[in-house]
Amino acid sequence: MIRVSVQAEPFDAAAEIAALSGVGAAVGGLGCFIGLVRADDRPGEPPLAALVLEHYPGMSESMLREVAEQACARFPLLGCTVIHRFGRLPLGEPIVLVLAASRHRQAALDATGFLIDWLKTGAPFWKREERTDGSSRWVEARPADDHAAARWKD
Repeated sequence: MIRVSVQAEPFDAAAEIAALSGVGAAVGGLGCFIGLVRADDRPGEPPLAALVLEHYPGMSESMLREVAEQACARFPLLGCTVIHRFGRLPLGEPIVLVLAASRHRQAALDATGFLIDWLKTGAPFWKREERTDGSSRWVEARPADDHAAARWKD
């Protein structure tokens, strides 16, 4: 079972976990990652107020489904869930949910890491920071994210 959603509205992590846990009695572990909008205060800049995420509808869902299928092929998964939000998200709001179900914990945890690393580096989302003074700027890719994703290259 693969569930992929790109949505503006908040997700219910507990309901998503329950749904994926119910894919069968063989589920022995769930890997879970929930990404939140965090304060990213830089010296000399006003505090962060929100992130605005944009995407290409249709393309985003297709690419997320493709990487979820890759995760299921690469790791012995019984299912996975990938939900990514878009729109204006204030501090503390959940942005992304990644769940992976497997018979064994290591596969679930590895698949979760693979999925979130791909989302950070390959997903077609664009982030703009909004500051409390009304200023804004686009978020640049970070070398640390590319380095983390490199561990999954074959």
